[in-house]
Amino acid sequence: MHLDSTGGQTRRILEEQGIETFVADTMMRVESRPHTVKSGEGLMIILRGINRNAGADPEDMVSIRIWAEPARMLSVRFRPVRAPQMILEELNDGRGPQSIAELVIAIIEKIADGIAAFVDDIEERMEIYEQRIEEGAKSEIRGDISAVRRQLAVVRRYLAPQREALDTLYRYAGGHFDDEETYALREQSYRMTRYIEDLYLVRERAMVAQEELMNRVAHEQNARTYLFSVVATIFLPITFISGVFGMNTAGLPGLDYSPAFWIVAAVMGVTSAAIVIWLRFKKWF
Repeated sequence: MHLDSTGGQTRRILEEQGIETFVADTMMRVESRPHTVKSGEGLMIILRGINRNAGADPEDMVSIRIWAEPARMLSVRFRPVRAPQMILEELNDGRGPQSIAELVIAIIEKIADGIAAFVDDIEERMEIYEQRIEEGAKSEIRGDISAVRRQLAVVRRYLAPQREALDTLYRYAGGHFDDEETYALREQSYRMTRYIEDLYLVRERAMVAQEELMNRVAHEQNARTYLFSVVATIFLPITFISGVFGMNTAGLPGLDYSPAFWIVAAVMGVTSAAIVIWLRFKKWF
């Protein structure tokens, strides 16, 4: 039985099905991290999945809460989760799980498949961003890389406890899963570990890419500042000379000498050339 908590009757149905109060409270909690709890003959499993609903952000993760007993299973969702619908379609086609244990594993596999698709997508995006950085792109992709880091932070926040939830479910497998099902459950735990490691590597790549962008921007800013400093150094003595001879005071030499302007201009030109030669000699530019 798959219940939509937005319908308003979910809590009543859980009580009618004899679900313990603390289990029902947990399954109805809006925000709940992934974990597994054993109570009597049943297992409560709370899992998170990538939000693949139309128009939704992938990192706005959906949640499914499962109560599994040897002869029945109930699940609760707050937003549409594709895994149960996909399994229902398989069952309608004569395929899919044949027991409660297989149904639980099938849901876990579908959720893991969605996480795998997200990991592949974000790795491809990082490859594109890294290539664009190599081609010289800078500020136009800084926002994209920041968005990747935010997505990774949110997804990794839930995947780490999800791995622990699957490990706990594996420890409780006895009496609920046969050997083949237990092996499949362990494989899903290993998958989650690989995805966490992959996301960690993508996060490191995003950090390196962002640092590279910041270094390039800082280098360009320093180069511009350096250029302005060189220009100011060249024109400083010229400005001083022009300032002195531009003073409107009596007694300045050469005021009545017609070639004086050209002499001063020549001195200014020679001074500027000397400064340029000196800067080149010092290899400052």
